[in-house]
Amino acid sequence: MKSQQNHPKQFSFEFFPPKTDKGAENLRQVRDELATLNPKYASVTFGAGGSTHAGTVETVREMMAAGLDTAPHLSCIGSSEEDIRALLNGYIEMGVKRIVALRGDLPSGMGMGGAGAFNHANELVEFIRSETGDHFHIEVAAYPEFHPQATSASADLDNFAHKVKAGANAAITQYFYNLDAYLHFVDECEKREITIPIVPGIMPITNIKQLARFSEMCGADIPRWLRLRLESYGDDMESLRAYGLEITAELCRRLLEAGAPGLHFYSMNRVEPVKTIWQQLDLSND
Repeated sequence: MKSQQNHPKQFSFEFFPPKTDKGAENLRQVRDELATLNPKYASVTFGAGGSTHAGTVETVREMMAAGLDTAPHLSCIGSSEEDIRALLNGYIEMGVKRIVALRGDLPSGMGMGGAGAFNHANELVEFIRSETGDHFHIEVAAYPEFHPQATSASADLDNFAHKVKAGANAAITQYFYNLDAYLHFVDECEKREITIPIVPGIMPITNIKQLARFSEMCGADIPRWLRLRLESYGDDMESLRAYGLEITAELCRRLLEAGAPGLHFYSMNRVEPVKTIWQQLDLSND
């Protein structure tokens, strides 16, 4: 973990583009309230195959206009070089300085043959660098519990190393609840002389059914002891949320004590879970 301790700590949030007018109004309220916590930046996601890139662009535009440094997620799946070049130029015109570069998930029914100009995130990073030089601070994804499609742990680390070599500045991890998974992943990266900041992605626990569904989709592990404890609350959602946020905050505390270079919160476009943990930890971006 020595390499991570050399980086200044930074705290950030993730949002997703709204699909309705009501969702858009909710996001504005959430954005404004969480902005008072002075995050380093906010990121904005997209749908499978880049299906909500238009919504991402509009959400980023609003957030930038509101004074929040914003990093759009950019997927190469399903996009041509021309598509990505146009997005990059549009973001430069908006004043965007950060990009979260991802392969993205294939839409249902699409094979890799229809994936677009690039099949892997390292190719997207290389393209961004070739088109825009050092204009963007590029974040990429990391998987402490390994990508669900990885053929092996070693192959997954190789893929991560390719993204770093291609020009990534930092990484955000998939969420996890096993501290040792993150520590081991960082140690393995250091053995490969990968020293960029690897910021833990944090998913506040508020709903066990929702969390189980997300985890099944992305391959994140819910430890047995945690799953059983959460399930023991049954329909007592208030107690489950209180315990879930307590456990999440404790994980954050231990990560920071171990030397993690910050935290990236998956907000789910909600204020209370992130704000509760933030205040419990007394976080700030100095």
